[in-house]
Amino acid sequence: MLLILGTWASKAMSRELHEPALVETLHEQWMAHYGRTYADDAEKEMRLGIFKDNLHFVESFNNDSSQTYKLSINHFADLTNEEFLGYFTGYKLPDNRSRSSGENKPFLYENLTDMPPSVDWRSQGAVTPVKYQGQCGCCWAFSAVAAVEGAIQIKTGQLVSLSEQQLVDCTTDRGNRGCKGGYMVPAFQYIEQNGISTESDYPYQGTDGLSCQAGENSFGSSSTNHISGHEEVPANSEEALLQAVSMQPVSITIDASGQNFKMYSNGVFMARDCGTDPNHAVTIVGYGTTEDGTKYWLLKNSWGETWGENGYMRILRDVESPAGLCGVAQHASYPVA
Repeated sequence: MLLILGTWASKAMSRELHEPALVETLHEQWMAHYGRTYADDAEKEMRLGIFKDNLHFVESFNNDSSQTYKLSINHFADLTNEEFLGYFTGYKLPDNRSRSSGENKPFLYENLTDMPPSVDWRSQGAVTPVKYQGQCGCCWAFSAVAAVEGAIQIKTGQLVSLSEQQLVDCTTDRGNRGCKGGYMVPAFQYIEQNGISTESDYPYQGTDGLSCQAGENSFGSSSTNHISGHEEVPANSEEALLQAVSMQPVSITIDASGQNFKMYSNGVFMARDCGTDPNHAVTIVGYGTTEDGTKYWLLKNSWGETWGENGYMRILRDVESPAGLCGVAQHASYPVA
């Protein structure tokens, strides 16, 4: 049986998962599907126990008919939540820099009132395929690059995949720490001054500690892989965020701590275990409303296409909290092409 949850889950989950032999079989299938190997039998036994816990968690959640979204046994299924957050997130504010509230700062779209009811920048050709950061905490680089890719495409009509590795290697002197975490604003500032290479010219390695391979000002202000500036969206305002996203993809921070976030599969995410202490960075590439009237943001993540809705998440929009669900409206910024 092919282990792809969604197809596989609806059948496998209905079986008696408390049976050790069945769980072991499902784990073996999962390992084969995702190419997972372990150092020895002791590690395999330990990972099997974590896999079982996650399997039961997903089964219990998906059996609750009141939920608006589903979970799945994805490629994170043998990781504890602590391990997952350590490997696959990575938003960290640089040392000696306070978070800006975005107040009393320029905001290009502050007077915009005629926003369309829905936007999907993928259909406008402004979003590259979903990428995978691997076990490198540089979500900040993927978030920034996706926003820059979108801004350049909207301005020039050309969609080009750009280099996250360049930001990992070349922004350490601006307070970012490569795979150990960072923030999008220093990344935007670097691109303003130096431009950014294409993915093919400066491919992703998924590691830090490498020498920066791009010389200062090597791309020049006339480069198409260049931005003229960046702005921060006024904090704690989903309305301001809507104004910005209606015009271009926007980088945001988010709290991805909950186990539901890790195992998200499809539907409009309305987690009950979601806080507002950001530890991850993604890019909002649209928004809309479901047929039953539920408003959502469309997030592009950097965990590959096997997570979520082919690498994307729809998350509840217009909640009572000013910060938005999981803090989506706390720290948003975008490049100016």
